[in-house]
Amino acid sequence: MRATIQLLLIALCPVLAGTAVGATSDPGASAQGAATSGSAGDADTAPEAWSLHGQFTAVEQYHPSFESPYRGTNSLDAGNSGRETVDLTLYAGVRLWKGAAAYVDPEVDQGFGLSTSVGLAGFSSGEAYKIGVAEPYYRTPRLFLRQVFGLGGEEEPVPPGPNQLADRQPSDNVTLTAGKLSAVDIFDTNRYAHDARTDFMNWSVIESGAYDYAADAWGYTYGLAAEWTQSWWTLRGGVFALSRVPNQRELDRSFKQFEVVAEAEERHRWLNHPGKLKLLAFDNRGRMGTYDDAVSLALATGAVPDTSQVRHMASRPGVAGNLEQELGTGLGLFVRASLNDGSKEAFDFTEINRSLAAGLSLAGNRWQRPQDTVGVAGVVNGLSSAARRYFSAGGIGILIGDGQLPHYGFEKIVETYYAAHLAEYLSISVDFQYVVNPAYNTDRGPVSIFGLRLRAEL
Repeated sequence: MRATIQLLLIALCPVLAGTAVGATSDPGASAQGAATSGSAGDADTAPEAWSLHGQFTAVEQYHPSFESPYRGTNSLDAGNSGRETVDLTLYAGVRLWKGAAAYVDPEVDQGFGLSTSVGLAGFSSGEAYKIGVAEPYYRTPRLFLRQVFGLGGEEEPVPPGPNQLADRQPSDNVTLTAGKLSAVDIFDTNRYAHDARTDFMNWSVIESGAYDYAADAWGYTYGLAAEWTQSWWTLRGGVFALSRVPNQRELDRSFKQFEVVAEAEERHRWLNHPGKLKLLAFDNRGRMGTYDDAVSLALATGAVPDTSQVRHMASRPGVAGNLEQELGTGLGLFVRASLNDGSKEAFDFTEINRSLAAGLSLAGNRWQRPQDTVGVAGVVNGLSSAARRYFSAGGIGILIGDGQLPHYGFEKIVETYYAAHLAEYLSISVDFQYVVNPAYNTDRGPVSIFGLRLRAEL
């Protein structure tokens, strides 16, 4: 497969070398976020009738052997282990009428996460899906329509980029987005920690760990979102389809099982540096199992607890706070805190009931490498008491399940990366993660995870 990657890069580089790089790294960036991220001096605001961008990302992760007196179905492999993922994406957009555009992202994926993407609640690579395939395969992660209605205010530039046509739009607006996309294209975004292709990679760093957002096994869903922006604030709301069964490929397109999510954002300046504070609340409504019900049934039958045996229609709410703050030229801080109802099984993301993450991102201006970035972050993830009882009794979840959990501890993760800009179209990153108590198990680990990421974009 490495030979395939090399050939693909050789084929891509001549094409990419003569093509401008997209101005945004987040392919699902909301219209409001796009409008406030640029300036008239640094954005080409000539309206685009259509656009075509692309990206290629290859990630290799490896960990050496670590202490493990036992393992279960969803344990991280304790031996020396390495895995790779590769994806190739096109971002196509076309303007339909005033304020409206349609976008589609055809993609080819290949590869596996470490231990086939299990063993860590805060999994190590946002480029690794819950489904791994040895050979390249095609899918369409995004196909959506976006309409912006102007409400007045100054016109602001929207720079060109993936899933974003260059334009100018009123600062006060209402934006509607409908179709197939990821809920975190619009909600829980953060300038410094949100894109596993360009910045941090750990799931619980790039997203709020306890935000159990609606998604299929690849992280995408169908839904509708509305954003209302006025001067210094934005209100967002959305409805998205959950999986038919927790953590499965098929979505409930009937919307009998769904997520409702709302987010309030305020924009401010602190010591003349911009920042944003976001507060998010969500509620998942679907057929899900209660941890204590599964344990009670297992005690009565002599079996291993299994939430799939006790599922019924229920509600699982949660909240998240999200801060991004520029501290100086090229230096930014982010903080995320989240909490959810820990009495029931995780539906579509991962087994995290509470999470606190914080980190710094620094551009390379100080060492004459302004397009390079170095980042460092730490996250602490926790389980509810009900979830601990379930996993202690041998239960299995989406990402974790060592067959037992006699000694619980917070899952603690430190991540650092350096992204080096090699050319207009090409970058390479080195990444290191240190995980204490993988899957909340103090008997296993710690684990050192080394990563290498190669990215080309047009």
